[in-house]
Amino acid sequence: MPAYNAEKTLKTTYDEIPFDIVDEVVLVDDKSSDNTSKLAKEIGIKHVITHKQNKGYGGNQKSCYRKALELDADITIMVHPDYQYTPLLIPAIADIIASGLYECVLASRILGKGALRGGMPMYKYIANRFLTFTQNVLIGQKLSEYHTGYRAFSKEVLQSINFDANSDDFVFDNQMLCQIFYAGFEIAEVTCPTKYFEEASSINFSRSSKYGLGVLYYSMLYRLTKWGLSKPRIFQAP
Repeated sequence: MPAYNAEKTLKTTYDEIPFDIVDEVVLVDDKSSDNTSKLAKEIGIKHVITHKQNKGYGGNQKSCYRKALELDADITIMVHPDYQYTPLLIPAIADIIASGLYECVLASRILGKGALRGGMPMYKYIANRFLTFTQNVLIGQKLSEYHTGYRAFSKEVLQSINFDANSDDFVFDNQMLCQIFYAGFEIAEVTCPTKYFEEASSINFSRSSKYGLGVLYYSMLYRLTKWGLSKPRIFQAP
């Protein structure tokens, strides 16, 4: 759980985690201004990491995945503690990896009608569709979306990609997907309902624009690397 000011929604999210299959929960608090870390410990989360300085969304995930590897997790699932995504999908997502079908699974808001029905703003939906279409062309894949924050990885995936070389900002997510494809893994998708409300995390238009440009840049960089015209650090072995 990469957390930032998640005090209001953390317990609701945590209470939906299916502990019959989940062995460990890791929460990384990216220097929240509320009581996220304190509440996490109170509700029983054993692995709570609190950043002394705000490292950003990507920097938060790096701490999450390092801890997952330290715990020798066979399957690592990222779910945001802002309750935008329900942990009730965890068994279905985990089973796809545990069965050996795929090494990575994304919970897609675009498959079906979950995004707009859940309240995704129309401008974000249109931007999502445009970026996803462009990324599929550049990367040569057919994902329904690259921008979900609900995703799962096998241990082999996390050990094979150099996620520490990625940005500490929001574009981290898309760099990671490029790395996974570059390493030769396939990615499965499952339909996911989503909720947009005041406490759910979101980024403003300026940050969204920066994110969109970063997505396009790294998608193009992926294509250049596949053509042998570039070899950036993010596509080198960890």
